[in-house]
Amino acid sequence: MTSATTSSHGPAAPPDARTLRRWRRYLADERAEAAVYRDLARRRVGEERAILLALADAEGRHEQHWLDLLGDQVGAPLRGDWRTRFLGVLARRLGGVFVLALAQRAETRSEYAEDADATPQMAADEQIHAEVVKALAARGRMRLSGSFRAAVFGANDGLVSNLALVLGVGASGVAANVVLLTGLSGLLAGALSMGAGEFVSVRSQRELLEASNPSPEAAHALPHLDVDANELALVYRARGMTAADAQSHADDVLRTLTAATVLAPSNAEVVDPEDEFETHGTAWGAAWSSFCFFASGAIIPVLPYLFGLTGFAAVMVAAALVGIALLGTGAVVGLLSGTSPVTRGLRQLAIGFGAAAVTYVLGLAFGGVVG
Repeated sequence: MTSATTSSHGPAAPPDARTLRRWRRYLADERAEAAVYRDLARRRVGEERAILLALADAEGRHEQHWLDLLGDQVGAPLRGDWRTRFLGVLARRLGGVFVLALAQRAETRSEYAEDADATPQMAADEQIHAEVVKALAARGRMRLSGSFRAAVFGANDGLVSNLALVLGVGASGVAANVVLLTGLSGLLAGALSMGAGEFVSVRSQRELLEASNPSPEAAHALPHLDVDANELALVYRARGMTAADAQSHADDVLRTLTAATVLAPSNAEVVDPEDEFETHGTAWGAAWSSFCFFASGAIIPVLPYLFGLTGFAAVMVAAALVGIALLGTGAVVGLLSGTSPVTRGLRQLAIGFGAAAVTYVLGLAFGGVVG
């Protein structure tokens, strides 16, 4: 029995008004989701475009299921769920990994597994669609991982560290201009430190990877190797091949002596420079992202003092502004990682306010002792 309106003792009972509304809502959502995938496909080429169009076709099959159930009671077309419609707007305007991450979450919200009017195949389709979109989004996440990681860490660090600094100094009872100068100094010092640290980190990571790549100069030694000993096989064994495979490949290399087969064994993983660039980003790009995003986060706690607020009013405004920013950065990370934006946002807020509360209490205590 696949429909709640079907009876084993006779013909199907006519659906009630609530059932018709649910079917029409499902129909509208399927149409909206298919449109999202088609809009995303227009911004892509090759295999990704073909995959997205196939997903749109699958949503079309689900659409037909609800059309068949509704029959002549389809009624006027309904608008899809507001989240799906918003996703469609983003797909038409932006595309990219952000929209794919939202589409991944949309697929996981399917109600078909609990709805008797949807077939088990449709419920299974939605689960697989989520995995397909997750795999497509993973490519974009890999490209973003270097600079995006620096940007998120930089913004969050700027928000939390400078809020803690401003609240701690402000709670000690010093003049507002001292708090402002402290906040601006913390912004500049932190941004420079983050940028320099990220540059060194990414550059060191790339240098470590480059140190593991085969050396082109080693090819010049091949004509002089002892063919009987064939120590080239040791290179391939050190790179992960079995002894037999390494020996066989080394023998082939010495026979052909072609540059393409010198040091890269056929079944070993070779680092593609383009893949490495997409995964880790550039040192300058990461440094610039860290500097700018730390500064953009660190300026927020200082804004009330820049506009002349003092005392408790400045503290409350600074905390409120930072709280909104922390919720925003946490939500973005949650969306891009395919998890709950609300949970991630609240976690960011709790961590940031927790750190700021500690320094604020210490500032109060220090101000009381000095006073």
